Amino acid sequence: MLKGNAIIGQSGGPTSVINSSLAGVIDAAIECPNIDKVLGMRYGIEGFMQENIVDLAAQDRKIIDGLRSTPSSALGSCRHKLQEEDLPVIIELLKKYNIRYVFLIGGNDTMDTIHRLEEYSRKQNYELCGIGIPKTVDNDLFGTDHTPGFPSAARYMTLSVQQAGVLARDMKRVDQFVVFQCIGREAGWLPAATALAKKSEEDAPHILCLPERPFIREKFFADVEAAYKKYGFVSIVCGEGIMTPEGRPVSASETRDKFSNVEFGAMGGASAAIGIHSMISSEFGFRGEFQITESLPMCGADRGVQLDFDEAYLCGRTAVKYAEDGKTGVMVTLERGAGQGYSCVTGEASLSDVAVRAKPMPDNFISEDGNFVTDEFIDYVKPLVGELPDYVKLSDISYK
Repeated sequence: MLKGNAIIGQSGGPTSVINSSLAGVIDAAIECPNIDKVLGMRYGIEGFMQENIVDLAAQDRKIIDGLRSTPSSALGSCRHKLQEEDLPVIIELLKKYNIRYVFLIGGNDTMDTIHRLEEYSRKQNYELCGIGIPKTVDNDLFGTDHTPGFPSAARYMTLSVQQAGVLARDMKRVDQFVVFQCIGREAGWLPAATALAKKSEEDAPHILCLPERPFIREKFFADVEAAYKKYGFVSIVCGEGIMTPEGRPVSASETRDKFSNVEFGAMGGASAAIGIHSMISSEFGFRGEFQITESLPMCGADRGVQLDFDEAYLCGRTAVKYAEDGKTGVMVTLERGAGQGYSCVTGEASLSDVAVRAKPMPDNFISEDGNFVTDEFIDYVKPLVGELPDYVKLSDISYK
C-alpha cells in the first residue's frame, strides 16, 4: 500500500447526503495507517489547482459528525472540465503535497475527472490511487443500483407532487392543470419516482414526460384531454431534458455548460414546464400552474431519507477500504441484494465504464404508452423513498 497524504474533493451539483460520504472518507482515512494527512480540495479540482486546500483531519469532531446530516457541498464545488494542460499542473501539485490518494465525490463528469487524472498519473509513472464515490440526484450513473442522493431527492419530489396534487384536486375549478418539472438531463428517474404519490387512480401524477421517450405533441394533448375528462384536472410531471422526436429540447434552451450539457435552468424563461404550460393553455384554454424546483431537491435535508445518509457514509468508508486493498481506477457502487426485503452492499465499477455516460431508465420500468411507469419500477424505487403520508379526502355526502 502506498504511503502518503490523501485529498478529497466534491464537484458538480450537491445532494442532501454528499457530506455524509465526505464524513465517511474522512473517518476511514484518519484510521488508515498509511495515510498521513487528510486534506480537502476547496471548490473541487479547480480549487486544487489554485492550491486552495484545507486540513480535514484538524476539524473539530463535532463538525465531522455533523457532516453526516448537513446538506450541500461542504468543501465547495466546481464544474471545471479538465483540460490536457491541467494534468501536468495537477501532477506537480500532487508531488508537492505528497498526495498518493485522491477521492472525488460526484457524478458522471466527476468520474471523468478522476479517471483521466488516474490514467495520466500512471503514464507519468507517479503512483497514485484514484477512487470515485458516486453522487447524483439524477440516478444516472452506470454500474450502481442507485446513487447516494437519489433516494432523498426522489422523496423530496414525490412529497412535492403528492402535496401539489392535493392542492390541484381541490382547486380544479380555478386551475385545471399543473406542470411539475424535475431536474435530470437525459434520464427520467426523478420524475418517474413521483409515481409513488399516486395511491388512488385520481391522485397525482396523471402523466409523466420522461427524457427516455420523445415528446410528441399530439399524443401529449390526447393524454391531457383524457385525464381532464376523467378527473377534472391534470397533473403532469416532466423531466427538464425532454426532447421532441427531432431532438429539440422542449425547454428551447440552447445554452451549454463546459461539458457540453444543455443548461436547462440557465435561460430564465426557458424550461420544459413553461413550454408545456403554454402548449396546454393555447390548445385547451385552461388556466394552470407550473412548478420548477431546480436545486431544491439537491439540498432538502429535511426530507432526506436515513437510508440515503447511511449508504452515502458507507460509500465514503468503502472508498478508503478499496484504497487500502490496493485498488485504483474504480468507483464505489451500491448493489441490491436478491430476494424479498431491501438490502444493499457495496461493489465497484471501472471508472472507464462510468465516466461521461448517462444511465437511462430501462424499458421495463416505463409503461408501454410511455407516459407512466410500471409496477417493476415501483418495486425498485419504493424501498428507497420510504413510506409516504396518507392524506384524506372528504366523502361526497350531500346535506339534505
